[in-house]
Amino acid sequence: MMLDALEYETGPQPQRCLIILHGLGADGSDFEPVCQMLARDLADLGPLRFVLPSAPVMPVSINGGYRMRAWYDIRPTTGPEREDALTMRASLQAIHALMDTEVARGVPADGIVLMGFSQGCAMTLLAGLRYPHTLAGLVGLSGYLPLPETTEAERHPANVRTPVFIGHGDADGVVPTVRGQQAYAVLRQLGQPVEWHEYPIDHSVCEDEIDDIAAWLRRAWSST
Repeated sequence: MMLDALEYETGPQPQRCLIILHGLGADGSDFEPVCQMLARDLADLGPLRFVLPSAPVMPVSINGGYRMRAWYDIRPTTGPEREDALTMRASLQAIHALMDTEVARGVPADGIVLMGFSQGCAMTLLAGLRYPHTLAGLVGLSGYLPLPETTEAERHPANVRTPVFIGHGDADGVVPTVRGQQAYAVLRQLGQPVEWHEYPIDHSVCEDEIDDIAAWLRRAWSST
């Protein structure tokens, strides 16, 4: 599965790349304004590449089987079977291939940060922790840790020390804040370097959060 993606570069031959995974029903253009803000705040770091892939179109059970862009199917139930592992793992392979492409284009793996919102957050944590080359960092927003029972066994040794930023709104009515807190707790228990950031927002991002992400990216990229 090849992913269509929008790209934005701030200069030639970038050595740092931010890949952003959108949420359910959106597409790669959803985070273009955020990229512009981050590019402004991080202009002094040199050329950056922003890659905004769009998820495949598939039927989503929770929405009556309506076809939309989604990284995986979500069933209208509760419990561990709610998120479909088969479609998750197919998207994981596509995201790994996208990161491999960036490495082939000249961006070192430890210059890549994977970031995602909601479903994109789940895929960021799923794919990033399992990637076989060390990444600069992972940013998960308004989401959760999928397949938590397999995370320890499947986490690749290359990314056991990769820093993770988790941000969540305290009034999120789509993905309850507790799911983000659970992701933070599991990763912390596993010894993953992880930060928790909470904001007075719903299922969205805010300017303070973007400012915090910019500062975190600066630290992550400066250490590589």
